[in-house]
Amino acid sequence: MARIAIVAGEASGDLIGSHLIRALKKQRPDIEFIGIAGPKMVAEGAVSLFPMECLAVNGFFEVLPHLFDILRIRRRLLRHFLQNPPDLFIGIDAPDFNLGLERKLKRRGILTMHYVSPSIWAWRRGRISKIRRAVSHMLTLFPFEAELYEKAGIPVTYVDHPLADVFPMEPDRQAARNELKINGDGLVVALLPGSRQSELQYMADLFVKTAQYIMQQVPEVHFLVPLMTRETRRRFEEAIYRNQAQELSMTLLFGHASMAMAAADGVVVASGTATLEAALLKRPMVIAYRMSPLSWQILRHMNYLPYVGLPNILAGKLVVPEFLQGEATPEHLAEALLKLVYDKSAVEQIEREFSDMHQVLRQNTEEKAAQAVLACLN
Repeated sequence: MARIAIVAGEASGDLIGSHLIRALKKQRPDIEFIGIAGPKMVAEGAVSLFPMECLAVNGFFEVLPHLFDILRIRRRLLRHFLQNPPDLFIGIDAPDFNLGLERKLKRRGILTMHYVSPSIWAWRRGRISKIRRAVSHMLTLFPFEAELYEKAGIPVTYVDHPLADVFPMEPDRQAARNELKINGDGLVVALLPGSRQSELQYMADLFVKTAQYIMQQVPEVHFLVPLMTRETRRRFEEAIYRNQAQELSMTLLFGHASMAMAAADGVVVASGTATLEAALLKRPMVIAYRMSPLSWQILRHMNYLPYVGLPNILAGKLVVPEFLQGEATPEHLAEALLKLVYDKSAVEQIEREFSDMHQVLRQNTEEKAAQAVLACLN
């Protein structure tokens, strides 16, 4: 029997982790998984010692109110894994939490694998030396990441992005609308303001006001808002009442982000994994992000790339608009989205770009990741 310690820190990591666990259990049903897991990983058999939501905080200064609790959880996890050594530790994303844990475990002779590279290619390139000390093997989602690790002498396997295998090449918009009981031919817009509470703090009002601005231009519009947790839903509902936006035609969903985007004519989305999901669903989108002013100043001076949205980074050009911090205003987001969705040639061009991207990323990720893990176990 093999025992794998595994830690995911947010919804995207939970999804990736569930795919990995499922693929591993097909070949090694005897493997046990224990650590921090979300509902999808738990459904595949993982045991979660702490709620995953405890780690879902983003930004340099946003994390401060939660820092004591996060560090306490990491200390308790470290103690548990040192007293009950796993055959392998896998940290899924959440680098600020996982890399420190991985470094201490590796120092004690425990193999460590990190799945989803930190954004060393966008900022914080000095992190590569810290990663070398912490990680026995890195699994990357994009080919350009693997090249960076090879040059740094860190064992690496490029496994592609699991979402590319999950999403169909031609999404069915009508089927998604039927599932969500959306009738008529009016404009449908999906709003994805983020999966973390800290993101909703800065994005909820922005997205509600953007919806109001869109409705002023297109009164028959309907909005779909997938939210990951009760807390993020509560924050968004508070923003609706705060902005007196109860007149919006809006459906709030628990999860179902992919279905909401598949049903939509266009998407307004917070920068993150959801932007890649929207691209794999071939949807026109506008990318936005806001954070605390201090966090923004730090990141702005670290930035190495001209883009923050994954679709634009992967394409190497600006395929869809991005609005960050002060540029992320309701007027900018609404006007950019409406300009996109009503421009047939622009929509067709975006769909071609995203179809090509999808084809490149579709490489049977679950199997490749599972084989890399089994190779480490052996």
